[in-house]
Amino acid sequence: MSTQRRDILKFSLAAATAAALPAGPSLAQAQTPTPAPTPATTLAPGTAGSNIDPRDRVFITNEDSNTLVVIDPKTNTVESTINLTSFDEDPRPPFRFVTAGVAPTHAAMIHKPLYHGCIDAHGAVPSPDGRLLATSGRGSSNIYLIDAEQRRVIGNTPNPASGPTTNPERLSSGLLLGREPHEPTFTRNGRELWVTLRGEDRIAIVGVDRAVRQLKGADSPGSSAVRQYLPTLSGPAQVWFNREGTLAFVASQKVSKIDVFRVNPGADGHSQPQRLTTLDISAQDKPGFTPFMKTTPDGAEVWFSHKLADAVSCRSTQGGFDLIDTVPLGMGARPNHVEFVRNARGSVVYASLARIDDGGPGGVASSPIAIIDRSAPGGQRKVVGTFSSRGRESHGLWTNPENTLLYVAHEQDELPGTPNAGQTVCSAFDVSDPLRPTFIAQIPLGNLTLPSGALRNKKSINLVYVRVGEKGQTA
Repeated sequence: MSTQRRDILKFSLAAATAAALPAGPSLAQAQTPTPAPTPATTLAPGTAGSNIDPRDRVFITNEDSNTLVVIDPKTNTVESTINLTSFDEDPRPPFRFVTAGVAPTHAAMIHKPLYHGCIDAHGAVPSPDGRLLATSGRGSSNIYLIDAEQRRVIGNTPNPASGPTTNPERLSSGLLLGREPHEPTFTRNGRELWVTLRGEDRIAIVGVDRAVRQLKGADSPGSSAVRQYLPTLSGPAQVWFNREGTLAFVASQKVSKIDVFRVNPGADGHSQPQRLTTLDISAQDKPGFTPFMKTTPDGAEVWFSHKLADAVSCRSTQGGFDLIDTVPLGMGARPNHVEFVRNARGSVVYASLARIDDGGPGGVASSPIAIIDRSAPGGQRKVVGTFSSRGRESHGLWTNPENTLLYVAHEQDELPGTPNAGQTVCSAFDVSDPLRPTFIAQIPLGNLTLPSGALRNKKSINLVYVRVGEKGQTA
């Protein structure tokens, strides 16, 4: 994102905190007060909580701390933090996070001498079977693969300088791909990872098996996990595949267009992509800033988040990819991600909004989540309500496989005087009734404990709910 656009975004958010969404019943007043952080509120047996599998975990990328938090949804507490920094790999000061009792700011820490860790941990996506996670380092121009079951970075090696005051492992360098890898996405067959290089005009297509071998040091010298670079729109933000895995949709944060490619997987499952068409979306996104998209679980529609246009839209995934709906979200809404819930009580689209409103539950400033009724006929979808995200600047959204639980990540810390002041938080909701979400817990993300001191988990971006070993949303 350019400096100019970042400034526009910041100033627009500040000016629009009092702006309201389109008329609709607000659910915020019906929610219970924010509980104390410990113990976290959990669901009673027989409700949505009974659908939690022992394998379930929530993973959140934290862009400022360059960490991944792992939450156990059974207890709604942080189980562990995966370290993507290279701090404390050596006892000497240039390698330490805390030196002589002084901890650097999050912005300064990545510029410490000899730091080789992740910079700006951002995108995250599970493989179709939930066994792998791919995470992007925007500023370090690389991606990491995570073993979701073991909660370990693939490719870490024993630390030769290991000792009582150092980390036992040396962080993998991941896979270097190109400028600003924003969002990785697995193909539906799990054989490839398509990574948009937002600072360029191409997509890195990575062979997953070869990537794992390369990261483990088991591949032949000189071989590359990158199968090809696919030319596409300038500033590509994300790829998402249709349900059949035959088409790839590519959104941009620089131009008002969508690229559509035929995947053309061969007998070995690897793609031979061909551009099918380029769609003009200037009527829906005049600023040309579409950072996120996702197909519906039934595969019929693909939804787009137009952040600077304060709207979301959806198109058919078939035929001519015709526009179905454009849904305005209100001035300064600044939508980030969308997520879908469909169960016996309704079918909705949730949109996380970066806007922060005063007067949330308990009088605490927080962001709204917009509720769009997807059961309405195409062309008539609209916002029918909102609920408080219970955090500031909501971003990532993901549901459990049963579509009864929703988790929300936030970019900003909680305000002074609140139970989790100074903490970035994740919020959990029971969405058994999609039109009336019920607040469950606000989960403080805490710290990564390093030998030299505590690194606060900060600025959450992507969030995924994973059931290891079962088909998920990318399958």
